[in-house]
Amino acid sequence: MTKIVEVAAAVMLRGGESGEEEFLLAQRPEGKVYAGYWEFPGGKVEPGESVRDALVRELQEELGIAVTAATPWLTREFTYPHATVRLNFWRVTAWDGEIGITAPLEHSAVDWLRCADAWAAPSVAPILPANDPILKALALPAVMAITNSQETGEDAELERLSAAVGRGLRLFQIRDKTLPAAERAWFAQTAMEMLRNSGALVVVNEDGDDSTLTRRVGAHGVHLSAAALRACDARPDQTWVGASCHDAAELARAARLGLDYVLLGPVLPTPTHPGRAGLGWEEFGRLAAASPLPVFALGGMRPEMLETARRHGAHGIALMRGW
Repeated sequence: MTKIVEVAAAVMLRGGESGEEEFLLAQRPEGKVYAGYWEFPGGKVEPGESVRDALVRELQEELGIAVTAATPWLTREFTYPHATVRLNFWRVTAWDGEIGITAPLEHSAVDWLRCADAWAAPSVAPILPANDPILKALALPAVMAITNSQETGEDAELERLSAAVGRGLRLFQIRDKTLPAAERAWFAQTAMEMLRNSGALVVVNEDGDDSTLTRRVGAHGVHLSAAALRACDARPDQTWVGASCHDAAELARAARLGLDYVLLGPVLPTPTHPGRAGLGWEEFGRLAAASPLPVFALGGMRPEMLETARRHGAHGIALMRGW
């Protein structure tokens, strides 16, 4: 059996000068394996340590800072020629001290990169090969707005989209699956034209076999229902692919297909699933911790629940109402 080395990795986040979120990468020094490559700071979890304890210790040793706020995010395994590692990525959002000032810096250099550019256009290279899915995940905004024109009306929903973009929302799922086909196509096209130049990421909820509507309107990707996920034998040929999941088996299938994110729920009771109690936060956290993909909490969410979701391992939240 291959020995797996547990590693704590820090995704350090801050608000940049332009208001866009930034994250830190550090360059490995001479004399280490993959010298010159860029990585997320962190290191090996020692026997008897929790991942969080290892994270705090490593950032004190490497960067000279004391972590004051951190939440679990993603866990992924990767096999290098010299070792198989389980990378436990945690978001670090607050710390005391200035990087490299109160202790020696154990890297050749550090740099802050915009999350929005993390995957498509990183400003440093080369980056350790295990981190490509992490960079793509960082480009995902934390709040997904799901359209609901069958309940609100198409004109009202378009107004809601315009207002949401004005408030800074940048991730949308065009759903509206109960509309007649022609109406749904018109709504999706009109919504996409409205969002096209906003910098928002837009996915369309449909089966992944040919993603006809997704291609027709020029959306960035496709979102699979749980039923479509179960029927899918290979990842759809789209830049962004996500899926709705309700249990561990569906989460595992999404991971095997190499999807980019999942929605997991319902977490709390919701009008969409009347009479269904929901997973609850404890079960959501347990399932999310086992997934290597970014997980959005779905079902009964409100914007003020984002930090609660993150404390339970979520990438963010998805809302059909209340956005």
